[in-house]
Amino acid sequence: MLVELSRALGEYLSDVYNNHMDWWLVLGFAAQAFFTARFVVQWLASERAGKSVVPLGFWIFSIGGGLLLLYYAVHRKDPVFIAGQAFGVFVYLRNLQFVLRERRAVTA
Repeated sequence: MLVELSRALGEYLSDVYNNHMDWWLVLGFAAQAFFTARFVVQWLASERAGKSVVPLGFWIFSIGGGLLLLYYAVHRKDPVFIAGQAFGVFVYLRNLQFVLRERRAVTA
């Protein structure tokens, strides 16, 4: 049974990555990598500070990755993915607005 499951999974992944590879899939992976980079930025900033921090780069990567993934989801016509990314981009933009407002207040 385990051998059959392993073979079926191998065939599925081979089909997905070999037979369905196109520029949209490349864009989707690039968008996901961009989106994931926000966690690396946040983790490194927190390690440097010795506490949990959310740097400006986190929100920039969130917006960039979210918009690219939304574009990808619209192309794929996936309503669940579209709704999730659209809402996320709204939240990221709102958080960026708060960060920039606070920075302006501090410098003023």
